[in-house]
Amino acid sequence: MTAALRRLDPPSLGRQLRAAPAMTRPLTSDIIDNACRCLRSLGQSERTARVIRLIDAEAWTDAALALMALELPMWQVRRIAYDEGEWHCALSRERELPDWLDATVEARHADLVLALLSAFVEVRELAADATRPSVPSAHPMLDLPYEPLACDNFR
Repeated sequence: MTAALRRLDPPSLGRQLRAAPAMTRPLTSDIIDNACRCLRSLGQSERTARVIRLIDAEAWTDAALALMALELPMWQVRRIAYDEGEWHCALSRERELPDWLDATVEARHADLVLALLSAFVEVRELAADATRPSVPSAHPMLDLPYEPLACDNFR
């Protein structure tokens, strides 16, 4: 397993989000540390600064949406619905497709922010699984027993 995949631990982060009653600063720090690559690598760009300002202001919903826009530019919020005491959030790569054709990632929680971030972490988990090869890879040999040679005849 690569170092990037070892750092991303979505299953435990997903359990934390499902168990949390509300969004907190420590939980936000865990999400940024474990599931956010762009926020840390972009430095202090305007989009990164906006996310940090929203977190500092504890504008959790806006911060979650800005974080998803920064970290998952190919994904969009397809649906947010409140039903029987729970928020349901669906993220999609192809929002214009009919529901039955689109492969969405859905999450739910009693708190809207935690439903959004649960879907975000699930997308990260899917992305981490997709980068793993289906078969073991062979490491290239450093000392080749032969040397490549051009054998073209240019007459």
